[in-house]
Amino acid sequence: MMNNRYLLCLLICCALFYFSVPRIHPFASGLEGLFAISWLAFAFLVFAGNLAALLYPYKYKKRYGEGEESAEKNKKRMRAN
Repeated sequence: MMNNRYLLCLLICCALFYFSVPRIHPFASGLEGLFAISWLAFAFLVFAGNLAALLYPYKYKKRYGEGEESAEKNKKRMRAN
């Protein structure tokens, strides 16, 4: 379910790139160039973050031990105390 969200965000980000890159000029002088460079940098960060989240899913259960194995370990700890 979360992969669908990341894929949708990637597609929206690609659409924004497609429509914006021909219209903005990063080599312009002044505030226009600064805005274009910062917009492209933030858009790249959004794209990279969603791509990383899609390719490397966060494994909450394995990292924090919320599975059947950890429930058994917690029971053993409770019995030992």
